Amino acid sequence: MPTGVVNEGEDICEASVREVKEETGIDTEFVEVLAFRQSHKSFFRKSDLFIVCMLTPKSLDIQEQNLEIVAAQWMPVADYAAQPFVKKHKLFDYIAKICLAKSDKDYVGFTALGTTTSSGKRSYLYYNNRDMENLLATDHL
Repeated sequence: MPTGVVNEGEDICEASVREVKEETGIDTEFVEVLAFRQSHKSFFRKSDLFIVCMLTPKSLDIQEQNLEIVAAQWMPVADYAAQPFVKKHKLFDYIAKICLAKSDKDYVGFTALGTTTSSGKRSYLYYNNRDMENLLATDHL
């Protein structure tokens, strides 16, 4: 899952399309924001927003940017969700569950869920509240 930062003056939708193009060579079109996480006192002791966007590919031929990524490949969302790294980090596990729900056309709306970053800092993930019990069946709030 490509990630990156929003440049000064750049919109989220523009940044997501640009980052995917830079890291994979794939042209995309912005569809919507699926979720976002807020973390305080991150880089330079500032607040940080991590925004998960849904994009539609316009091309499929991957051209990896070797400076920022080790490898890139297409895979079903369920395969991404099953990756050990994703399972190990709650934030990425929650994001994978949101993507699975969206791919099943069963995702709308946002709510705040307290969680932690991979470095252990407290943060909030905003996600679909309608199916909270199903999405978080093995977790306790």
